[in-house]
Amino acid sequence: MPTAATVLADLKSRATEQTRRTYIRHGHPPDQTLGVSNADMKLIAKTIKKQQALACELYDTGIFEARYLAGMVADGAQLTTKQLQKWADAAAGMPMVSEFTIPWVTLENPAARTLALEWIASKKEHVASAGWGTYSGLVITTPDDALDLPEIESLLKSIPTKIKTAPNRVKSKMNSFVICIGTYVAPLYNQALAIAKQLGVVAVDVGDTDCEVPVATERIARNHASGRIAKRKTIRC
Repeated sequence: MPTAATVLADLKSRATEQTRRTYIRHGHPPDQTLGVSNADMKLIAKTIKKQQALACELYDTGIFEARYLAGMVADGAQLTTKQLQKWADAAAGMPMVSEFTIPWVTLENPAARTLALEWIASKKEHVASAGWGTYSGLVITTPDDALDLPEIESLLKSIPTKIKTAPNRVKSKMNSFVICIGTYVAPLYNQALAIAKQLGVVAVDVGDTDCEVPVATERIARNHASGRIAKRKTIRC
């Protein structure tokens, strides 16, 4: 039976210095990053899926890859709001955890919308990023007639002002939120496009990486031109 110790050993055996340097360039802490590729983490995830207690133990190790792997395995519906809050608070300095892992699991929980709104209002960069990511996940996976459209429109309208003083990573997630609304929420397409035009090019410091922040108007247009827009079942990669 796999344990946190055996899974960590497996992760370490698959780590490479090149992958570790890539993660570090993307903002992850050197002392908590091993260097395991996403592909290898997916392979390990298949061997421990549905093992909720193990997923929680892995997250508690504080190792980036263990936390990311926990997000692949954990059932967010089984996590309490207290656990989700703990996970979000602990994700500081790990953007792939705060912006992907936390929204993945939170979206499966009945409290997803409530937590998303609370986190969006947080002054902590990693928590606010998780909030915008979680609400983006909601609009991607929820039918339009089940969404609180006035609430979403209010969030949209708040972005041009708030983005000016928002922390670096939060700016990127706000921009992504506008793209998600313009792509997946038909009743708010015009409103999202208007906000996207106001934003223009959003300046985000991506550090020593080749990452680019998409221009919202261009990305929305490209998504619609693809002709393949449909609500998704999940936002997990």
